[in-house]
Amino acid sequence: MNGRTSRRALGVPGPLVSLPPAVGPRPCAQRPPSPPPAGPGPPAEEGRGDGVSPGQEAGEGCRTVPLAGHVGFDSLPDQLVNKSVSQGFCFNILCVGETGLGKSTLMDTLFNTKFEGEPATHTQPGVQLRSNTYDLQESNVGLKLTIVSTVGFGDQINKEDSYKPIVEFIDAQFEAYLQEELKIRRVLHTYHDSRIHACLYFIAPTGHSLKSLDLVTMKKLDSKVNIIPIIAKSDAISKSELTKFKIKITSELVSNGVQIYQFPTDDESVAEINGTMNAHLPFAVIGSTEELKIGNKMMKARQYPWGTVQVENEAHCDFVKLREMLIRVNMEDLREQTHSRHYELYRRCKLEEMGFKDTDPDSKPFSLQETYEAKRNEFLGELQKKEEEMRQMFVQRVKEKEAELKEAEKELHEKFDRLKKLHQDEKKKLEDKKKSLDDEVNAFKQRKTAAELLQSQGSQAGGSQTLKRDKEKKNSYYFTVNSAVCCMLHETQGLFGLPVDTLFLRNRAGPPLL
Repeated sequence: MNGRTSRRALGVPGPLVSLPPAVGPRPCAQRPPSPPPAGPGPPAEEGRGDGVSPGQEAGEGCRTVPLAGHVGFDSLPDQLVNKSVSQGFCFNILCVGETGLGKSTLMDTLFNTKFEGEPATHTQPGVQLRSNTYDLQESNVGLKLTIVSTVGFGDQINKEDSYKPIVEFIDAQFEAYLQEELKIRRVLHTYHDSRIHACLYFIAPTGHSLKSLDLVTMKKLDSKVNIIPIIAKSDAISKSELTKFKIKITSELVSNGVQIYQFPTDDESVAEINGTMNAHLPFAVIGSTEELKIGNKMMKARQYPWGTVQVENEAHCDFVKLREMLIRVNMEDLREQTHSRHYELYRRCKLEEMGFKDTDPDSKPFSLQETYEAKRNEFLGELQKKEEEMRQMFVQRVKEKEAELKEAEKELHEKFDRLKKLHQDEKKKLEDKKKSLDDEVNAFKQRKTAAELLQSQGSQAGGSQTLKRDKEKKNSYYFTVNSAVCCMLHETQGLFGLPVDTLFLRNRAGPPLL
């Protein structure tokens, strides 16, 4: 039973289900029965009539012997089917193509459902990978389907590095599986395998040739994933143009050395159909979730002003061929190729980078323990070498730092001496200036005292002179008044009939007349 054993091959009713490869005993070489001994000899081991010792049989290999009756290990395929169905299956699809080529619509059409997802725009600054996982159930078979879409692929002006995020994503899934394998406690039977099993590369229906972006991207991916090229929206070009376009694409892929996935022909049950389908690559497909009534049946189709294109009509497109090859016939082979070819290539390169090899330079087998010890010794040697280099570098830097500190300390001492001398000079100048100011203050106080003394003496002399001046002013005042009175008497001498002298004499004893 090989890795592509299916329910249909085992005679189990229901849809086609791929199973993991069975792990059984190592094939034994057939050997003819030994002839009976020619003469008397030692008796053969009890229970064995061939006269072959256990040690001799173990050294020469296994034998094929007939069974005397039914044992029951012929039910092993059924046991594997039941176990695989109970565990379920996983399948991961990567859709690569420019925005607007109908990637989401084709996925909905392939699995006859409506996957939830946000529509992509043409305004993405770079390529982003969006992964969505869904649990599907058909009859009693469960499938965990993961669809990874490239958002913004081909929308940038500079498309030089558009493939890098895709390559990094695929390598990241390989690395995650490798890390799980290298764990001491592995749970691979419950681990969700996120490795990409199939890459549907959507080609724009230009009708001319592949774009440079398509060739570069497929060339970078062909050693990491199973590439199935498809022409999207193939109803945009005529049948004759489509035929020429397929031939042109195939020619360009071959000339540029791009390895696409070829459906296997080593299994006799599917060799004929796979060989035929390999000649139809790349598939020209149309996707649609809209159902129209055609005749008496409801069918998925696209309605145009000039007519109707039926999705499941092989005369209109290759959608049925793609579905048959991808899901119903070769799903397990895609899973097996991913593990045995692409993942093994990544694993081998990764382990070689880590220093692990199968043979030594003398072509002798290399054990894991010897490889580990050799790598450990190499690592310790490099570590000691780096440690010694770091120690020498540290000592050198310490010496350089000490020299710098000594030089800085010397400069600080010189600067301190200069500042100290400058401070002393400034202090002496200030003391001299203070002394001169004190002398000036003392002289000012003496002058002030002398001025106050002179002012007091001047004020006393000024007081006596003021009294004398006031007396003189008073006498002058009286004289002026008397003169005025006399004048008035002369003017009025006839009023009273008395001489002026008499009036004057009468008033002499009293105050002057006013």
